[in-house]
Amino acid sequence: MSEQQKAAAQTREIRGDTPQMGQKEVVRSITGVLAAFFAAMLATTIVSIALPTIMDALNGTQTDFNWVITAALLANAATTPIWGKLADLFDKKKLLQLGIIIFIAGSMLAGFAINIPMLMSARVVQGVGMGGLTAMGMAVIGTVIPPRERGRYSGYFGGVMAVATAGGPLLGGVIVDSPLGWRWTFFIGIPIALISMFMIHKTLHIKHIARKVYIDWAGAVLVTISVSVLLIWVSYVGKEGFFEFNSWQTYAMVGGSLVLIALLIWIEGRVPEPVIPLRIIATRTTALSIIASISIGVAMFGSGAFLGQYFQVAREATPTMAGVMTLPMIVGNLFGSVFSGQLISRLGRWKIFLVIGAIVNIGALALLGTMSHDTNYWIIATGMFFNGIGMGFMVQNLVLAVQNTVKVTDIGTASSTVAFFRSVGGAAGVAVLGAMLSDKVSLLVIDALTAAHLISPDGSGGVAGGGASLELSSMPPAVRALYETAFGDATGIIFMTSAIVAVVALVCILFIKEVPLRKTI
Repeated sequence: MSEQQKAAAQTREIRGDTPQMGQKEVVRSITGVLAAFFAAMLATTIVSIALPTIMDALNGTQTDFNWVITAALLANAATTPIWGKLADLFDKKKLLQLGIIIFIAGSMLAGFAINIPMLMSARVVQGVGMGGLTAMGMAVIGTVIPPRERGRYSGYFGGVMAVATAGGPLLGGVIVDSPLGWRWTFFIGIPIALISMFMIHKTLHIKHIARKVYIDWAGAVLVTISVSVLLIWVSYVGKEGFFEFNSWQTYAMVGGSLVLIALLIWIEGRVPEPVIPLRIIATRTTALSIIASISIGVAMFGSGAFLGQYFQVAREATPTMAGVMTLPMIVGNLFGSVFSGQLISRLGRWKIFLVIGAIVNIGALALLGTMSHDTNYWIIATGMFFNGIGMGFMVQNLVLAVQNTVKVTDIGTASSTVAFFRSVGGAAGVAVLGAMLSDKVSLLVIDALTAAHLISPDGSGGVAGGGASLELSSMPPAVRALYETAFGDATGIIFMTSAIVAVVALVCILFIKEVPLRKTI
């Protein structure tokens, strides 16, 4: 086969369609992908509102709350690079369908969970499936649509993300308050996933040419273990009954993670098909986009995970009302995603939207950082709305910037690498911010109980569980009121910390060099 024939074959493999593919045809082919992406996003957002009720029903703590979210995010993050690499080696359509099957299995297990360990295990399985849906979705859109036109379709993905983010909390609240109960917050995604699988089977056609396969299992294992150990350390260090910062456990876990990361870098530089290819992440645009994505992930997953909890615990809102109260963030996200996507396709410029989004995001998070248990709702709503706009301007467009600078054969790997680091940032954000929130609530609860003469100044005589317990229904009314006030006053620390971290994203974006969007595959 001549070089021209090889190039043509590779183009057919990558594109899986004719070069003159129209907009309607593209939309039809990615409709099932959008549905799968919606199911994955819904699984994350719908649970955030239901978790306070779930923790109360399964006797969970604030640390358990954090890890039910973190388990899925971590599994998502750890498997996303693997899915991305598989996308460059195998049939994307079949991989997407496999991800849907795994997601359905995890959702079933989570819905039938009878205790916290079973729920966390199910969330890990669900997270593996979510990693497949997310990575495959980005890989498909990156292989059938030229970068210049991709802004429009990234806007569609952003719109789906916004609808899932908006509908998730609201739907979750309605389900929890209905006779169906919290278990259906996991079951509800199953029919959506099945519909998406049927649509993908009927509409998505991507040709694949088999080539020699190498899977970097060592890299995949090292990524998972190193990140997991660090997040476990963050979640439990300094907590009563566990271990202190200056302890052998800290030295072993942190030191061990650093050694594993160094070994990972050494291996990734030598294997033929690395899970995290250094040649890609070492480029300026990709490296800066990755650091920015980590920062965005902290705010996106970390701060967002605790809003529903704030409204239910500190403001005594029902799950349904808590979902309604988060709508301003969703409206802002929907507007930011679609608006920026349309203008990027029209103008061919993308960096200005990233800069604006980063600045708006910092201001919004700082505003949310001033919240307490009695902050006027319109202040919180304003912060949520502009936080949504900032996220809508940045999340998908950072992926677009990376896709525009790598070879087409590396799109799957590059896209999933950015998503991986964003999910790692989110998992770390939930773990770190959740630990900060738990510690702050515990201190405020102890101070309040001491001032009310319900415990002695040395902390003895208090209610079991202290600031860590989320079994609100078992607390005496007076203690519950003190806990709710303390939780509301402590929540601001999450957003103020997220605002500081978000500055990193702005700095990285400012140093990204804008490259004109390619008009062809």
